[in-house]
Amino acid sequence: MSVRVDPGVVTELAQYGGDTVAKCFNCGNCTAACSLTNQDSVFPRRYIRYIQMGLKGKMLESVDPWLCYYCGDCSDTCPREAEPGKLMMAGRRWLISMYDWTGLSRLMYKWPGWELGLLAAVAAVVLGLFTIPEDFGFRLLAQHPEARQTVALGYFAPKEIVHWGDIIMAAILTVLLLSNAARMTYYVMRSSPTVPLTAYLLELKELILHGLTQKRWQECKTDNTKHWLRHLALVSAYGTMFALVVVFLYWFQVEDASFHWTSLLGYYATLILLGATLWIARDRLEKRDQIHKHSDLADWLFVALLFLTSLTGILLHLFRLLDQPMPTYVMYLVHLMVAVPMLVIEVPFGKWAHLLYRPLALYLAAVQARARQPHASHVTAPPLPA
Repeated sequence: MSVRVDPGVVTELAQYGGDTVAKCFNCGNCTAACSLTNQDSVFPRRYIRYIQMGLKGKMLESVDPWLCYYCGDCSDTCPREAEPGKLMMAGRRWLISMYDWTGLSRLMYKWPGWELGLLAAVAAVVLGLFTIPEDFGFRLLAQHPEARQTVALGYFAPKEIVHWGDIIMAAILTVLLLSNAARMTYYVMRSSPTVPLTAYLLELKELILHGLTQKRWQECKTDNTKHWLRHLALVSAYGTMFALVVVFLYWFQVEDASFHWTSLLGYYATLILLGATLWIARDRLEKRDQIHKHSDLADWLFVALLFLTSLTGILLHLFRLLDQPMPTYVMYLVHLMVAVPMLVIEVPFGKWAHLLYRPLALYLAAVQARARQPHASHVTAPPLPA
């Protein structure tokens, strides 16, 4: 079978942060240092070799970068200072851009200005929705003077309209994520022999388990319990807030200045988001761990957007409880101008996409492993006794 070589891969990966690949002489020390490798997944060595040889097709078919949790053991022990962990991170960014059929991920990772521009564009759309229509936002508020005397969110952001907006946004995100996941599945499985449907069904538990827990992070030699627990808490808080806003908005969005029990869930999510993002920001500034030594704009935007979403949510809730109408409405708008761009841009095209791709990679790797096992019908039965 012929293999196509692309000599521009090394240069291309440098645009995604993989600018140290030329230092590697493929000694294998990184693979020996990694506790997550096995005979089927000999990373980072194998994937780095694919990059060096320009084997773009092999890079697309591999899930190796997703099996790496960037504990840093390989980079700490690399005799050439090629930083294999950083190269795996660059590989993940490159793969995200390859799975994305819209091409936006590629633009965002290669030219950071695109990411800022897209976030600003979505924020501008949200601003326009609250300032231009006659029956929504500030123009609707002008028709009801009583809403300027006491908090009445129903006159500023009617729940029926906001709820349908949430449903449409969730549907768009679902289509983008699932279509990109389908492309990933095609690339990974295209060179595999025929895989029986039972292999996909029997390994579904892997997709669910790793999607909910990311528990494989704990298998790294380096003490990653801190990172794993922080990540788990962050995802639980993010999931809680997403469910409150998209699924349970009718109960969560209180129209007046009264208190509702659903706010307790909001408090949990907000406090976790605030605490975790500040913790991550401190670690990125101190650069003590390998995972935080190389932070680009996308990494910082991930932290900043989560922090601002939680901060504006707190201020919005405080102004509402204090019955401050105009500050409440303004902060509601500011909150959406941060949260909506984060969801629309970062989840399908940016750093948040790993929440889908990593569990899917582990699932597909498990499917391939099961498909390679000999079938029961191929096993020779022992002879019957005479």
